[in-house]
Amino acid sequence: MPRYTLTLLGLEISFKTDADNPRIEAAQAFIDNKHKELVAGAGDISKEKLLTYLLLSLADDYLVATDKLQRLEEKIGEILEKTS
Repeated sequence: MPRYTLTLLGLEISFKTDADNPRIEAAQAFIDNKHKELVAGAGDISKEKLLTYLLLSLADDYLVATDKLQRLEEKIGEILEKTS
């Protein structure tokens, strides 16, 4: 399993994962972009609050995407029932 060392939000972290390098880079870019959005709107706040806002924002994105996926799966199920 490959080991990665990244700098995210000024913190250096090391971890192992089965994810490939492009996926890790995409995740890092996503977090960096979310961070920039929050800093632009929040101004000068503590790192703890900023990380908490970032975590809440990512959790919200996840919940919205999960809900959308569920609705799409239900719609596909309905379409498949009609065509059967």
